[in-house]
Amino acid sequence: MPRTVYVNGAYLPESAARISIFDRGFLFADGVYEVSAVLDGRLVDNAAHLARLTRSLGELHMVRPASDDEIVAIQRKLIALNDLREGIVYLQVTRGAAERDFAYPKEVAPSLVMFTQEKIILNNPAARSGIAIVTVPDIRWRRRDIKTVGLLAAVLAKECALEAGAEDAWMVEDGHVTEGSSSNAFIVTTDGAIMTRPLSNDILNGITGRAVLRLAAREGLRIKEQGFTPEEAYEAAEAFLTSASTLVIPVVRIDGRTLGNGEPGAVTVKLRRLYIEMALAG
Repeated sequence: MPRTVYVNGAYLPESAARISIFDRGFLFADGVYEVSAVLDGRLVDNAAHLARLTRSLGELHMVRPASDDEIVAIQRKLIALNDLREGIVYLQVTRGAAERDFAYPKEVAPSLVMFTQEKIILNNPAARSGIAIVTVPDIRWRRRDIKTVGLLAAVLAKECALEAGAEDAWMVEDGHVTEGSSSNAFIVTTDGAIMTRPLSNDILNGITGRAVLRLAAREGLRIKEQGFTPEEAYEAAEAFLTSASTLVIPVVRIDGRTLGNGEPGAVTVKLRRLYIEMALAG
């Protein structure tokens, strides 16, 4: 069956979906997006994703195309139409279509598109084996707290990792890790503390990452929200990354250096299990 997508009020076969060549998302990357996981046919932590969407829109003075309730209704209809049991729902808002001009256009309707993707999340093999990452310079702009569609730097980072035989990249600025190409970065120190960079304009406020920190705090694990260097990561007992589409994934090699015994660590495994239990419980 062809996949059904949503484009500006219409549910369409993906082959029939169209966006104007004058859409500012296409011309300027003038848009924002969100990705919500779907497990057992249900959206995971979706309210937090929509709250972040509202913030991103506000930071860019972008008109909201629909209310939260309307967006949720569209998401759920797409899940049903595509019989999605496990995967993601992608949502993108752009400023809309107008004659090409750097200045914001006046009285232009925003564009709203959504689609689903099937994806193995719960039984992701990477969760059992762990992944390798490489570090790369962070060349992005200085408002990484806004989840924009301007992702070329992240694409280049991911490609660099693949060319090096790794699965992902962590970006480094001023000697410290900021975040992954499409994830938040964490290490577990040899004395058991979970370290991750504090929230600021330098990183995206990861919905999954924040939920994982709340679970860690509930379990009495020590959390240090401070930046760490690649060298500190090399010496860590464990490392992991978080994102909506992968949940919690162990990192077992960084820049060719093996962490611990080269297998997913106990803290990472526990946090992944706790997050999945929370997500499935609704």
